[in-house]
Amino acid sequence: MTDTRTGAVVTALLVALSTLPAAAHHGWGGYESGRTLTLTGTVQQFAFQNPHAMLNLQAEGTLWHVVLAPPGRMTARGLPDGAVKAGQTVTVVGYPSTADPTELRAERITAGGQTVELR
Repeated sequence: MTDTRTGAVVTALLVALSTLPAAAHHGWGGYESGRTLTLTGTVQQFAFQNPHAMLNLQAEGTLWHVVLAPPGRMTARGLPDGAVKAGQTVTVVGYPSTADPTELRAERITAGGQTVELR
């Protein structure tokens, strides 16, 4: 293989590999953007990890899975790791999933008297 062809193959391989994380990340099309829910309840579990923080919230007699923003965005907007804990009461506002009736994509969260916009 000539140096030009080798360079082209390596470049094509690097481009293909760099798109894998984007392909693995989900879009927001699976949520009802025309329908907003507001839930207030008790945090059962909280995970501050990539690609999105999440919490399980006991509200309205249901255990909800709430998808939050990425940890970096949450920290930048004033809700760092440790600001939400199991047992704490929080309010989330967001869009319900079209596939899972107990999942919500949060647009904002109120925790500890502070409201944070997540998107």
